[in-house]
Amino acid sequence: MKTIKCKYIFEKNYNPKYVNGAQGGINPSGEIVINFYLERTALPISQTYELSEDEPQTAQEVGSEPDDLKESFVRVIENGIIMNYKTAKEIHHWLGQHIKTLESLSIVEKD
Repeated sequence: MKTIKCKYIFEKNYNPKYVNGAQGGINPSGEIVINFYLERTALPISQTYELSEDEPQTAQEVGSEPDDLKESFVRVIENGIIMNYKTAKEIHHWLGQHIKTLESLSIVEKD
């Protein structure tokens, strides 16, 4: 049987990122675009507190910037990929195999 070796080259700044979602679609060239994001609660730009004269160590939040902070969340997009149909099918198959392996190990809940 014949073998072939594939060597991987990593950039010095290679740094995998955690993602918990993706956004994208098909571009005008017929390629699949996926933008990976980390979804989290929003962080304030500033917060204003009212201090009690009786208890200076006790502070009550009376405002924040932006005003809709408590009703907001953010999706931080740092990475994205663009791939053609053939590559998408190969990754779909590869990912499916790994999902089956995880399910067989009973370390994840099946949908």
